[in-house]
Amino acid sequence: MAQDIRKLFKEESKVSNETMSKGHEARFLQKLEAELPQHKQSRSMFSMLSIAASIVILLGLAIGAYMFYEGKEAKLVDTNKEMASNLKSLGDISPDLKKVEDYYLANINLELSKVELNDDNKELFDSYVIRLEELDKEYKRLSVELTQSGPNELTVSALIDNLKLRLNLLYRLKEQLKDLNESEFGQDNV
Repeated sequence: MAQDIRKLFKEESKVSNETMSKGHEARFLQKLEAELPQHKQSRSMFSMLSIAASIVILLGLAIGAYMFYEGKEAKLVDTNKEMASNLKSLGDISPDLKKVEDYYLANINLELSKVELNDDNKELFDSYVIRLEELDKEYKRLSVELTQSGPNELTVSALIDNLKLRLNLLYRLKEQLKDLNESEFGQDNV
C-alpha cells in the first residue's frame, strides 16, 4: 500500500500532459446539470427574495398606517382647538351679558380660591368638584349650541343659569366646609 511519493509525482506529470477529448467538458456539464439542476438554486434564491420583499412591504404598510393615524389625530386636535377658539360666549352677544358672565366667573374663581382643602374635607370637596366639572361640560355644550344656532333666549338663559348654579354650588360647599370645621372644633373642645 505504501508508495513512494516521488514515483507518484512522476506519474502525475505524465497524466497532465494528456489532453481531453473534444466535447468532454460539455458532456461533463450536461451530466452535472442532470444530477444537480440549477433551478433548485434559483428557487431558494427566489424564496429568499420573496421573504425580503414581504418584510419590506409589511414595514411600508406599518409606517404608512402610523403616518395616516398620526395625521388624523393631529387633524382632530387642530379641529378641537379651532372649534374651541370659535365658540361664542355671552360676551360675544352683548356687553351687558359679558359683564354678567365675567361677574359669575370671577366669583366662582374667588370662591374656589378661598376653599381650604385638608384631609378631613377632601372627600366633600371632590364630590363638589365632580359636579362642577359636569356643569362646566354642560356650559361648553351650551356654548357650542350658541355658536351653531345663534343667540336665542333659551340658550342665553341656560348659560346664565349654569353660571348661577356653579356659584351657588360653591357657596353651599363653603357653607358645608364651615359647618364641618365648626363641628370638628366643637369636638376638640369636648
